[in-house]
Formats: sequence, structure tokens, C-alpha cells
Amino acid sequence: MTWASGFLAVAGLVGTWQLMSGAATPPVSDLAPLGLSSWTWPGLWLFGSVVVPWFVAVIACVGRRRATPLIVLVACGLLVLELVVQVPFIGLSPLQFILGAAAGGLVWCAVDARRRGWR
Repeated sequence: MTWASGFLAVAGLVGTWQLMSGAATPPVSDLAPLGLSSWTWPGLWLFGSVVVPWFVAVIACVGRRRATPLIVLVACGLLVLELVVQVPFIGLSPLQFILGAAAGGLVWCAVDARRRGWR
């Protein structure tokens, strides 16, 4: 779970950088329904909803905290929420399916870790 959580944290950080810097972003017109004229707020949303929870999950994994499986489950839920929120604005993307599959795999790992008594 540590490596996968770290990968998702870094992927979210790269995505945040892309949105905040304007590199490799969808058209700003996709944000018209929200009344936004730049990708700055969506970048901050991505940082808060994906990057922070996954970095917390990495810290919990490394520290072998008792609550680690629960923290990973929360991070998975927030990632899935992020992916679902994206669809109305940018449509479906293969990256969403890949990240969703990663979240699904981590849900399985976290549930299995809880079942086995994580420690």
C-alpha cells in the first residue's frame, strides 16, 4: 500500500502542477458551467482532495499506524469522488479508469489488511 499510495500522491501532485501552471489542461471553456475562468481552483481542489489524503496515507503506511487501512479507504473514496466530479466537465478519460482501478486495488488491499489485523 505504501508504494501505490506514494504513486497516487505524486500523480496528484503532478496533476495539481499541470492545472495550476496551465500546462496540459483541458480547455478553460469546460469550466464555464462553474463560472471559472482558469484551472486554479480545480487545481487546489485536486490538491486537497487527492494529494493531501494520499500523502497522509503514505505517512500512515510508513509509520505502520493502526488506522492505516481506514486512512487508505478514505483516500480511495476521495479519489473516486474526484474522478466522478471530473466526468461532467471533461468527459471520460482512460486516465480516470486507470486511477479508478488503482483505487479499487487499494480498497481490496486495505480491506484485506484490516481483516488480517494490520500491524
